[in-house]
Amino acid sequence: MTAIFRPFAAGQLDCDMRLRELQGQERLDVLCGFLCAIGRALRKPVLMTWEGASNAAHPFLGYRVESDEVALFADPLQPWVAPGAW
Repeated sequence: MTAIFRPFAAGQLDCDMRLRELQGQERLDVLCGFLCAIGRALRKPVLMTWEGASNAAHPFLGYRVESDEVALFADPLQPWVAPGAW
């Protein structure tokens, strides 16, 4: 899995993922493990937003520190249905 990190602002780090590499359950499991590893190391939530999103106000997937798990926050096909759960 390819991840390209870019410092964005103080306290924020952006990362681009290649969606072609995230096809199938096995690759999704790798992504979730990656999000968990980053969140545990930093002791902070790790949020995934839509490409081009200007902020993390409406993530669709992310690692939650308090429950130590990755959760789906919105329907990826209809992101406007459920607001971010943070």
